[in-house]
Amino acid sequence: AVARNADAILIVLDAGKEGLNRHREILEGELELVGIRLNKAPPDMTIRKKLTGGVTMATTVTLTKLGPEPDKVVTNILKEYKINSADVLIREDVGVDEIVDVVCGNRVYKPCVYLYNKIDTITIEEIDGLARMPHSIVGSVAKNYNIGEALEDDLVKRSIWKYLGLTRIYTKRKGQPPDLEEPVVLSKIRKGTTVTSLCANISSQLLRDFNYAYVWGTSTKHSPQRCGKDHPLADEDVVQIVSKTNSQQRQDKNYNMMVQGFSDAFHKKRADARKKKQGKLARS
Repeated sequence: AVARNADAILIVLDAGKEGLNRHREILEGELELVGIRLNKAPPDMTIRKKLTGGVTMATTVTLTKLGPEPDKVVTNILKEYKINSADVLIREDVGVDEIVDVVCGNRVYKPCVYLYNKIDTITIEEIDGLARMPHSIVGSVAKNYNIGEALEDDLVKRSIWKYLGLTRIYTKRKGQPPDLEEPVVLSKIRKGTTVTSLCANISSQLLRDFNYAYVWGTSTKHSPQRCGKDHPLADEDVVQIVSKTNSQQRQDKNYNMMVQGFSDAFHKKRADARKKKQGKLARS
């Protein structure tokens, strides 16, 4: 349950025993059994169930993993899960396992980093072999190789930051320098790294009143650049949000409803405060 809800997974292995015990393969197999796919992207495939009409399939690529008759293979897999009518659209070369994952719908896809500890107990040739394995880093806690103290920058922390897809965004008020002390940290895994994600992390009201944004940084062609909500932000960008003017807000079709909501909330707050004050006077 912890692994399914995590943003990323760090697996620490003993470099001295990995060649004999194969702990990496064992852990990968156990996570596969509970529906956790490591360092994989969800298959680019959609299945839309319908009441009648049978199974119809459309593809945008050549399917090489499903044999000479992929239509029959897909139909048989769907029938195994009691799906007799559906529209299937496949946009990548998928295999049987990927189709089953999409049909089940309960698979989760997590980035994973493998840390091989105790490299000071093995030879340089073995270290080189482990370091060249995909998604792997090597280090030693005892010798401080690639693994530092809690507040030190090291390869492990940089790798975790990269796999989590974290992005630091600095905010700026009009006419003032940017706040470079406390960035807003966005995640590609969770809400994304667009201007919309930034506004949602700060305030829902800021997102509602959003007009446009000025962005300084590597994500722009020139600085500052006027951007919309869907502009993707890069690490250490500086963003200034410009809200709608009063006249622009009045032109919104939901303006009257929004004003009424504010009025209702204000009067409710006053009524609650009055009742609370009257209760205190009655008790005294």
